[in-house]
Amino acid sequence: MNIIEILNLYRAEISASFFALMTFYGLWRSMVPDAPLDKRIRNIHERRTELIQEQVTAKRKGERLKPGMNFVKTTVERMKLMSSKHSENLSAKLAQAGYRSRDAMQIFLFSMVALPTILGVFSAMLAYGLLAGKVSSSIQALICVAGVFAGYYAPSVFIKNMKQKRAAAIQKGVPDALDLLVICAQAGLSLDAALGRVSNEMASSYPELSDELSLTSVELGFLAKRSDALYNLSARVDLSQMRSLVSTLVQTEKYGTPLSQSLRVLAAEYRDERMMKAEEKAARLPAILTLPMIVFILPPLFIVLLGPGILNAIDSFNQMN
Repeated sequence: MNIIEILNLYRAEISASFFALMTFYGLWRSMVPDAPLDKRIRNIHERRTELIQEQVTAKRKGERLKPGMNFVKTTVERMKLMSSKHSENLSAKLAQAGYRSRDAMQIFLFSMVALPTILGVFSAMLAYGLLAGKVSSSIQALICVAGVFAGYYAPSVFIKNMKQKRAAAIQKGVPDALDLLVICAQAGLSLDAALGRVSNEMASSYPELSDELSLTSVELGFLAKRSDALYNLSARVDLSQMRSLVSTLVQTEKYGTPLSQSLRVLAAEYRDERMMKAEEKAARLPAILTLPMIVFILPPLFIVLLGPGILNAIDSFNQMN
């Protein structure tokens, strides 16, 4: 009896065992919680190590890279993309989107070159292969040009969307973070200790803001100027609220203003601003609900109210005829 006959003989048992194993794995994955905090702790540890190396020794050149990153770095260096106009202020934009690794800029620049080529080739295959003879030559050329433009602008659109999403998530947690900072300052904690405590407390509710505060707490302990760590926070988070908070903290560090008093005033202002935004959304709600009411509520209401009368009238006319 060969292997194929054995498999055919025990096919039902093998299938049942496979599905039982997949069911057990699915249940195990659903019961074991993910740990996003481990990733943030690892990022903070890497940033801490990088800061220590910058303070003690210069960065080593010629570091060993991963095979994929080695190809990306070689391509970027040969095409001299790091010195192009696209690399200006690119590091700040990537940091605002949450990508702070040293390879993020190289990957972004490489994608701006690779994606137009890939999508251009794919569009050409689609236009002159599958659609050959079905559309005009101008439409074929337009498909190719659209593929190249889509590949060129796709990385920028992706980074912009990630930046806006991250900024919105951070903005929601700023008032709560300020309230916790006021409590920590009143308890006698220093600024870096207060930021570390607040980041730990907000790790589950606002992970993006917790990540930024943790990194700022680490930089406050290792950078030569404490104000540089605060300005780095303002550069990574492009929000007016964060810029006001950084300015307040810098003035507190410079002039010796009581930290709790400054943060209490700022927290009250942000709390009032959040309440005003909530009231503004509530005031717009009737105007927003007008169109759905007209489209989805009024027609069924008319059918329910006028339908029986119309049917009775039709029956009366039929009986008269």
